[in-house]
Formats: sequence, structure tokens, C-alpha cells
Amino acid sequence: MQIRELSIPDSFEITPKQFGDDRGVFLEWYRFDKLEEKVGHKLDLAQANTSVSKHGSVRGIHFADVPPSQAKYVTAVHGAVLDYIIDIRVGSPTYGQWDSVLLDDTDRRAVYIAEGLGHCFIALTDNATVSYLVNSTFSPGREHGISPLDEQIGLVFPPEAGELLLSPKDTDAPTLAAAAAAGLLPTWDAARAYYATLNDRN
Repeated sequence: MQIRELSIPDSFEITPKQFGDDRGVFLEWYRFDKLEEKVGHKLDLAQANTSVSKHGSVRGIHFADVPPSQAKYVTAVHGAVLDYIIDIRVGSPTYGQWDSVLLDDTDRRAVYIAEGLGHCFIALTDNATVSYLVNSTFSPGREHGISPLDEQIGLVFPPEAGELLLSPKDTDAPTLAAAAAAGLLPTWDAARAYYATLNDRN
């Protein structure tokens, strides 16, 4: 597999090597050792999630408090989504910026999203099925959101997504500026310090 760091520090695109024949396709979509070489520490798996979304559905922008927050390894096992990684770490050199990766059942890419980063995706097909491996269990009191329509962040949704479908939770979420003013956002220094503790455990 090929692993490439994205323009947002501490996020990576993973492209697996696929082996096809007349029966179908085989691939390794997750390798802890290959990821560890790039990230600097193991992804200690604690929970696996799956979501199935209608065409045009937007999920996010979601994030969790640091520490421990929640690192994610995300792929689309059916259909296609455009996945967004947003740097919401106050003080980061790329604060407020984002990158995106097409996740689909053709190239079968995955993304790794470190603790403290914001995550969002939009479904480009019906029944777009996304699976996540995460390193901490869901903790409602530590989970937060930012509006995916925030003009300061400026996510660009592809025209083929059609009409956007959002939950009240996401439409009611604060802007990046409001979340920062309320002290909800992680900081670059806290996130980097936490990554260092994970690296030291290896």
C-alpha cells in the first residue's frame, strides 16, 4: 500500500494494492505496521463504526476533546463519499484549512485522521457505506461539532452531490469562530503533546 501525508499535518491518504481475478478482488485495507511507520505510533483499536448514507448526505464536521480525542481510519466499502479533513487545532500552521480524499469502492482508499482534527464527508451515491476504525469509544460529553456550511472554513461540495441533507445537530453546530470563542477547540500544542506521549509508548 501507498501512504501519503495530506496537506493537513497528521492526516494521511492510504491507497491499497488490489489483486483481481475472475472471482473478484482482494486487498489489505488496513495494516497497523505500515501506518505506524508513518504516524509514529500504533493505532490501538477500541471501536469500529459503520454508517450508511443517502446521496447528498453530509456528516460532520465532528471532533472530540484532546486528550484523548479519537483518531480515525476511514474507508468506503460501498459507493462513494468525498471525505474532508479539517484542521481545527488553534495555533496550527494550517488552522481553518482542509483537504479532501475521494473514498469509493473502486480505488478503495482510506484516510487516517489524527486526534484533534475535524472530520466530515458527503455521500456521492445512495447507500454510501463508510466504515471507521477508531482508537477510543464514543464519549458524548467530549464530542463536538462545527457547521459544515461555515463560510470561514469554506468546504466545497461537488455539484454531483446534489441537494445537501444535514441533521439538525450539524446545521445547529457553531461556526469555527464561535467554537474557538467558546473554548471548544483543541490547540496545536495540546495535540502535538498528546501525539508525543503516544509515540513514547512505542
